[in-house]
This record gives sequence, C-alpha cells and structure tokens, in this order.
Amino acid sequence: MQIKNLMSEDIITVDKDQNLSDALKLLRKHNVSRLPVTNNKELVGIISERDIANKLGSSKYESMPASRLHISSVMVKDVFTVPETMQLDEVARLMLENGIGSVPVMNEDDKMAGIVSKADFVTLAVGIAFEKITVKEIMTKDLTVVSPTERLVHARRQMIESHVGRLPVVDDENLVGMVTSKDLMRAFIDFRKKVPEKYQKSQIKEVLVEDIMSSNPTVTSKDATIAEVAKVMMETGYNGLPVVEGNVVVGIITQTDILRLIEKLES
Repeated sequence: MQIKNLMSEDIITVDKDQNLSDALKLLRKHNVSRLPVTNNKELVGIISERDIANKLGSSKYESMPASRLHISSVMVKDVFTVPETMQLDEVARLMLENGIGSVPVMNEDDKMAGIVSKADFVTLAVGIAFEKITVKEIMTKDLTVVSPTERLVHARRQMIESHVGRLPVVDDENLVGMVTSKDLMRAFIDFRKKVPEKYQKSQIKEVLVEDIMSSNPTVTSKDATIAEVAKVMMETGYNGLPVVEGNVVVGIITQTDILRLIEKLES
C-alpha cells in the first residue's frame, strides 16, 4: 500500500513567526499532538507537544511565557518527508529508525499533500491478523517509571533521557497514574500563568508528579489482543496503555510497538 492511501489530508499548520500560544490553541482545538510549521506556505519544520514540554522546562526558557516564544525557536527544523508513492512499510521503518511520530507527505510537485502519524498506522491494527497477536508478544517490558512524590522537573528529565512520551506513576509497585508529554506541557504553561516570574525558578521545583498526573489510567492486560488495544487507542486518543497484572505494571504497549509490528508484517 502506498502511504497516500493512509495519510491524513486535513493538514493543520502553523507559521514559524507565530508565537507558541498560537500553536497551543491549535493543538488543543484540533486534538493533535504535532503541527507542521510553514513559511510562506513552504514546510520549514515541525512542532510537537514533546518539543514544547522539553523547551518550556529547560533553564534557558524556564521563566519565559508562551506568548513571548516564537514557533521558530521551539520547532524541529530537520524534517523528514516522504513521497506519497512510498510504500507503507518503508515509511514505518523511517519513523522507527529516526524516532519520529509523524511524517509530512509530499506530492510530485514537492508540496505537502498530507501527514501520516503513528495514530494513522494504528488504524490498520484492527484486522483479523491482529486478533491473533497478544500484547505480551510485543509490549515494552523495560520500563521507566516515576513515583507520585517525585518532582515535575525529574519526570521531564526521565522522559528526555529515556526517549519516551509517557511514564507510569507507581507507588509501592502499584500503578496510581500516568504522566505524559501533554501533561508536562500543560503543567509548565499553567505554572507560568499562576506564579509571578520572580518566584518561578524556585517554585517549579515544588511541583510534584501527583499534582499533574492522570489518575485511574486506562490499562490493558498481557492477554489482550493487539486489535483490542488498537480500538482503545483509536477511541481514546491515548498513545500508550500500561499493561498490568492485578495493579502491578508489567509493561507498556504504545503506538510505537504497534508500528514496529506493522512494519514487520508488511515487509
């Protein structure tokens, strides 16, 4: 299958000279996690929730409000693109090898015709073949977790170092919540709005994971099928689900795991 048959043609973009607040409004309005960045309608970058969370949490920008940051200072400039005729498994391999969540798709005139994300690939995982594969066969077992009493800044550092977009929150081995890049992004923005600039550097260290995490997260089991998990991801928009036995986390199943499976099956 060519990627043009899977891509989303409804492209939401943001201009590089707009400020970060504009991007945040678009992300929230359209319920997407990343936006292609343009300059005079030409693709010049891409910006994601994870990029924003990483940037807002850095010491260089820790007290700067989103309204003073331009898209161009936050976006990733080296954007991978693919032609609309590229095969599905080739695009999946490109995304996996480079650790990217979405790829702009270009037409024969080298204009952006669409965008394809891991979420688009997940829609393929509801067929009969995926009803025969269980979560335990492809889930990630090597977990990075945080406790509810650890600091927000520590959770951000854990995500960056582990190259993940979500962390199970564990207390005495039991799952008590999830914290994601989206949670971090919103927490940093809300913190800037509520706390005067002169107090931000000291008070950001007092924000804990339990203050921003999602409680009672949606979970799955090792014996659930990939088709079942894909349907949950499509219905909820979640990028990953903790895998539990009782209330103990034994793994996590993410869009990346499903993408890797699809690439393997397609190739």
